[in-house]
Amino acid sequence: MPKNKIQQILDFDYIGCSTDFLLEKFKTSVKGLSEDESKRRLEEYGYNEPAKIKQTVLFQILSKFFNPLVIVLLIIAVSSLYLGQTISAVLVMLMAVMSVFLSFFQENRAGKEAEKLSEMVRANTTAYRNGKPKEIKIRELVPGDIVDLFAGDMIPADLRIISSKDLFINQATLTGESFPVEKTAEPVKPQDRRKNSSISELTNIVFMGTSVVNGTALGVVLRTGTATQFGELSRKVASMAVESSFDKGIRDFTWLMIRFMLLLVVIIFSINAFSKGEITRTKIINAILFSLAVSVGLTPEMLPMLVTINLSKGAIAMSKKEVIVKRLNSIQNFGAMDILCTDKTGTLTLDKIVLEKHCDVVRNESKEVLKMAFINSFYQTGLKNILDRTILKHEKIAVKQYKKIDEVPFDFERRIMSVVVEIDGKHRIIAKGAPEEIFKRCTHYELDGEISEMVQMISTDLKIESNNLSLEGFRVIAIAYKDFENKKEVYSKNDEQGLILKGYVAFLDPPKPTTKRTIEMLKDFGIEVKVLTGDNELVTQKICSEVGLDIKGLVTGETIEKLSDKELQELVKTTTVFARLLPLQKVRIIKALHDNKHVVGYLGDGINDAPALKAADVGISVNNAVDIAKESADIILLQKSLIVLEDGVIEGRKTFGNILKYIKMGSSSNLGNMISMTGASLFLPFLPMLPIQILLNNFLYDLSQVAIPSDE
Repeated sequence: MPKNKIQQILDFDYIGCSTDFLLEKFKTSVKGLSEDESKRRLEEYGYNEPAKIKQTVLFQILSKFFNPLVIVLLIIAVSSLYLGQTISAVLVMLMAVMSVFLSFFQENRAGKEAEKLSEMVRANTTAYRNGKPKEIKIRELVPGDIVDLFAGDMIPADLRIISSKDLFINQATLTGESFPVEKTAEPVKPQDRRKNSSISELTNIVFMGTSVVNGTALGVVLRTGTATQFGELSRKVASMAVESSFDKGIRDFTWLMIRFMLLLVVIIFSINAFSKGEITRTKIINAILFSLAVSVGLTPEMLPMLVTINLSKGAIAMSKKEVIVKRLNSIQNFGAMDILCTDKTGTLTLDKIVLEKHCDVVRNESKEVLKMAFINSFYQTGLKNILDRTILKHEKIAVKQYKKIDEVPFDFERRIMSVVVEIDGKHRIIAKGAPEEIFKRCTHYELDGEISEMVQMISTDLKIESNNLSLEGFRVIAIAYKDFENKKEVYSKNDEQGLILKGYVAFLDPPKPTTKRTIEMLKDFGIEVKVLTGDNELVTQKICSEVGLDIKGLVTGETIEKLSDKELQELVKTTTVFARLLPLQKVRIIKALHDNKHVVGYLGDGINDAPALKAADVGISVNNAVDIAKESADIILLQKSLIVLEDGVIEGRKTFGNILKYIKMGSSSNLGNMISMTGASLFLPFLPMLPIQILLNNFLYDLSQVAIPSDE
């Protein structure tokens, strides 16, 4: 972050002032702005968007002339005109202009279509308007807005935190830091500041483009759009061209053709100018014109235009199959993908979870367990996942008589979420989470109203009961609690110790009827499916077996943690199912597959999927995914279905195939013709074809290639 930006924050004392002073400065309150005031400020400050490339139509057209192939054609046209060959010059110029204008027209059209498609998946945020929380588009945020933040949210603007709970922010997009940093609402005292502070030291400021990993918070919008730190970076990035592997391949092919063309031109000119009798001025000019015509004959001049047409047509065709392409060039990777890594819930399964059991530690039905699970889900303010929503829908339980004291939000390290409520004059922490994590924190268990110590033998028996539920295909969440005699206002994850195991809630998420057929079809396309999930290995194994996935090996996150990168590279060759993974372990697996020369796709929709979506060659998410997942993805599925994915792969391969058709047809035909001309020049005492004949033949042939993108 530039020092002047940080200095602005320090100068205005946003980090050191009180909440009341900050709200007064921005003429706002904790209830937010009124709708009228927000509209006025939107007109004053503009939309909350990063910088975009603003180019005139003329500039866009002129920029197309800087393609190497077009430059070659223009040089040839000018040379022909200088040598008095007006018709030849006009033909070559016509080829160049036609390629440029068709490419511009298609790219302009594709850009407008892409903008329409992006509107369908644009992220929202929760801001307070007229005193009530309201979902609004991020681009409509203005300075002074009060924003709610939850785990999984993208930070929508530069904010000063005014209240928070266990808030951890991933700032890697700005600082490159691997680990999330904690942010609080506490003002930073003058003595704690350094002259040249870094982003990490601004402990109560969060920046646009970063994301919430854990916790909840309320923030005041300080800056929006290009005034933000992200906006300043976007101004620099907007003018930078990012080259994908597909772009690099096209560029390398173009320069290969140009080098070969120059070599062939020199050879043909030498043959026709310095052999076959006396060297004359007319002979030299004819040799130049003939070699230039041959160079045009070799040039795949329609390549830029055909690539643009194919990609834009592919994106539009994929949108009709409910696949939204955010970045056009990702179509190539979508088609080239040979391994698809996917999470389990919602892709292999229906994502319609049903609460099947609520039982005590020996699997007898228990209303008390359901009640505790309900209290926990009801009072948590973070991102309510599908399990929480299922618990709350299962049965309405009156819990408002219990006063909420505090909560300890979920995170992917401890995989537990706790709330603290007041029951019978005592503070009780109720924790729910992954059974293996709850077991680590329990010293006692409750059965039939009696609390007993959890000795080693009993602990083993209890784990067997939990595993039996998992073996039946249930996703199991353990429930535990603890009462505090000494009350306090704030609780933390350190209070999740010495818990009493109460029981389990078990959910069923059956596999989709079409998943088995889709996996078989993907296999026919040469795409291997690997499952990367944070879920229990027993549940994952059962679901994978039911959908017909060939389980060549099953490995958990604990095993992967102990492996070196080389060992993991070997392991991923023979393993198809990975369970109980942390987010960064998913990234390690994808990198190992890259090292094995695979093109990897990743399908995910959760907070923990965002790093993997970025790491994959093509990140695929769904429209109802969390903000950070949608932002990280290249392609958005409007349905979370492998069948839709299959359609997208087919369309991606069609698009890539059509580009290759032009390259193969054009280069093979042109190369064959021009090598024939070279060979004929050696033996014939005259030019095998007139330059105008070569140019006209090439022009008519290239016109016929324009139909390739319509090939189905």
